[in-house]
Amino acid sequence: MSNPFGTVPPEAILEGKATDAYFERTRATLEYADKNPHVVAEVTADQFPTGEFEVFTGVKDVATLLEGRRLDVDALPDGQLFDGGPVLRIEGRYLEFAEFETSLLGFCSQPSGFATAALEARLAAPDSLVLSFGARHVHPVIATTVERAALLAGLDGFSHVAAGEILGREAGGTMPHALMFCFGEGNQAEAWEAFDEAVSDDVPRIALVDTFWDEKSESLLAAETLGDDLDGVRIDTTSSRRGDFEHIIREVRWELDARGYEDVDIFCSGGLEPDTIRPLREIADGFGVGSYITGADSVDFSLDIVEISEGSDGPSSSRTQSGDEGEPVSKRGKLGGVKEVYRTPDGGHQITLADREGPTDGESLFEPLIRDGEIVREFDLDEATDRCLEDAETVGFGQ
Repeated sequence: MSNPFGTVPPEAILEGKATDAYFERTRATLEYADKNPHVVAEVTADQFPTGEFEVFTGVKDVATLLEGRRLDVDALPDGQLFDGGPVLRIEGRYLEFAEFETSLLGFCSQPSGFATAALEARLAAPDSLVLSFGARHVHPVIATTVERAALLAGLDGFSHVAAGEILGREAGGTMPHALMFCFGEGNQAEAWEAFDEAVSDDVPRIALVDTFWDEKSESLLAAETLGDDLDGVRIDTTSSRRGDFEHIIREVRWELDARGYEDVDIFCSGGLEPDTIRPLREIADGFGVGSYITGADSVDFSLDIVEISEGSDGPSSSRTQSGDEGEPVSKRGKLGGVKEVYRTPDGGHQITLADREGPTDGESLFEPLIRDGEIVREFDLDEATDRCLEDAETVGFGQ
């Protein structure tokens, strides 16, 4: 059975069919008129800095999308934070990339939103274990996108098995409420013992302790049942009856400690977000964050031509190689002209025209991505994570 879930196949994306219809009509019109100008286009969210930084990612997919086309592309590094101005720049004949705009923006917009929200969750509890539990809230075909964005932002792991196989990471997680229901009320100890005997030794023994009884009662029962084998308890109390969640966690911690179970960790999940995590980070040991990440707004990127000319086609057509600069153009409300973006030591994000001097102490953030259709950058997720967390500290993200 071909494509049983009706999703857009990779071939359609690479062929430019995953596009808005008006790009097909644009191609037909330009070819009819024998027009295909040399342009520079930029991908931008806000034109000027707003003081609100966001994480840029998706650049690896953009490189795959545009590979083999007669284009030069520059972009911010994967995981870089930005505040206004362009994050990606394309140069070449317009019809080399016209139909790819829709997919290109999708590759950047949603993952950048996921990563920005994940970074907020990460920094809400910087010394705690934080996992991504949100794959159930998105279509399965983008689960890997969610989990990669979470890892890029510094989260410690995720729950989706297939995404783990693609990313080369082991998925995490222990038991759902369904397991407890299958054993029934009053048989919680039997459920935890069966889990302990059934799963491999490398899986943490985290008992779910809020299914039938009070969280404190089930936590103590789990500790008595598994003894030294118990690594922790997970409290997933729904918001409809949560009450003072911080008080519940403090009470569970107190009762475990009072009975000598100081080494049993407390893991929290269920509708958590940064504001609910911060009060708990001193008493809980870990958090599972789901809908806060998957429900994040996409970054509202757009792609706009900012310079246009009738420069020669081919590998030597780059404005930086030929010295043949075009005319700045822009739609109303946008900024014409090719731009550069800089990071200053104090965390500033500055935007200038490319032919003007940048800040004397600034570092240009654009790096080559594609040269004449060839990808010239390597992608390493661990390096992107380090970059994201270091840049977040530099710019004061979340402070």
